[in-house]
Amino acid sequence: MPRARRGNAPRKGGQRRGGGARSSAQADSGSSEDEAASEARSTASDCPSLLSAMAEDGLGGDALDEQGQQEDLEEKLKEHVDSLTDRSAKTRLGALESLRLALAARLLPDFWLERSLTLADALEKCLKKGKGEEQALAASVLGLLCVQLGPGPQGEELFHSLQPLLVSVLTDTMASPAARLHCASALGLGCYVAAADVQDLVSCLTCLEAVFSRSSGSGSPPTPGASAGLHGLLCAALQSWALLLTICPSTHVQHILGRQLPRLPQLLSSESVSLRIAAGEAIALLFELARDLEEDFVYEDMEALCGALRTLATDSSKCRAKADRRRQRSTFRAVLHFIEGGEREEETVRFGLEALYVDSWARHRIYAAFKDVLGSGMHHHLQNNELLRDIFGLGPVLMLDAAALKACKVSRFEKHLYNAAAFKARTKARSRVRDKRADIL
Repeated sequence: MPRARRGNAPRKGGQRRGGGARSSAQADSGSSEDEAASEARSTASDCPSLLSAMAEDGLGGDALDEQGQQEDLEEKLKEHVDSLTDRSAKTRLGALESLRLALAARLLPDFWLERSLTLADALEKCLKKGKGEEQALAASVLGLLCVQLGPGPQGEELFHSLQPLLVSVLTDTMASPAARLHCASALGLGCYVAAADVQDLVSCLTCLEAVFSRSSGSGSPPTPGASAGLHGLLCAALQSWALLLTICPSTHVQHILGRQLPRLPQLLSSESVSLRIAAGEAIALLFELARDLEEDFVYEDMEALCGALRTLATDSSKCRAKADRRRQRSTFRAVLHFIEGGEREEETVRFGLEALYVDSWARHRIYAAFKDVLGSGMHHHLQNNELLRDIFGLGPVLMLDAAALKACKVSRFEKHLYNAAAFKARTKARSRVRDKRADIL
């Protein structure tokens, strides 16, 4: 069963230490479809009390009435749930956006559990009858609901009831690229969290594989004229597919290796940086899974693959943004190092008094998938969400009193001093490098 394997995919558990955090790369996003998108943003901004309540990270040292704030937040959320069936597209979009923000920022499983059937019916209508932006937001809310409800019966029922609609929108070539992108992400995340049957897992893998294989299997990457929305869709489908690979049975992994290892390198020549990076990370994940199955795994076309990876790891083309070049080189250096030597550098993600260690490509893909949907709420969920703590081996939720939480907080003045010292040291280091730089003829 997928859920039974999930705990075994990551190699190391987290340890409890202190500090801040680091974010991971995000896939290309689709564009909005109609005028209601901008109106939805203005509707969401009409709820300052809701957003301020969601911005609180649970420390609450200055809160006079935390219970009252919680009740106010739930009242606002009830209004947004009711607004999902409103006749106005503007109202529905605003409600979906506010629910998305709340689901990502705060953990309220009991609240959502009581309204899971109502939400399922409302999201079904949004996915069936909505257009573009509404379908995209409905899919995002569904994925976040699965994270809140976890792998229990309610989460499984919610995912099973809406899975056919997600597949329908994802495979509809006439649908909005933004809607298809978010349906691909929700399908992967929902299946990872809530699917209890291996057949459901294989079905989702096949659906997602069909989306990006139309490009990688055609013998050429997407054409230069392909839209950013199409690149974003391919990237989201590939990343969701890779996420599900981390819980895929070994027998099925063997079939995928023979089918996809020769195809995925074709995506390395895509004009989209995010798609190239997603393809490179997926290739590294396949090599990791293959070596887990067979220690002496040998890839026939290794020389050509390493040549393509080396080119991307040293790419200095000026036609791309500096940040994109830096991100690409960093990723492909790590991919090339792993494929050639079998080692992956360990990354440390610190949150509160704890730390999460990312020491494998499977663990990296899992963390990145949750980070993409939770955004700035990732630390809150790592600290309080039992699902994420179980996946990453962090153990039970830490129960800390207000004094301990206040003691671990860093004041603004201390942050300012630290940033100033870091800036000064960085400036000195760069000055030394510039002084020794050779002239270029």
